[in-house]
Amino acid sequence: MNVKVTDDCISCGACESICDSVFSIEDKAVVNESAVADNEDCVKEAADACPVGAIVVE
Repeated sequence: MNVKVTDDCISCGACESICDSVFSIEDKAVVNESAVADNEDCVKEAADACPVGAIVVE
C-alpha cells in the first residue's frame, strides 16, 4: 500500500487522531511509511475522514 499526502492538506489533525502511528502533523501531514503495512485499516479510515481528500491510498 502506498500512502501520499497532497498539498491540499490543511493540517487539521484528523488523520493523526485516527492513526497516529502513521500520520503526524508538521507543516502538513507526514506519513511514517515504515508503519503503513501494520496499520492499513486505520490508514484507510484516516483517508476517508480527511475533510479535503488530501490522503491518497494506492
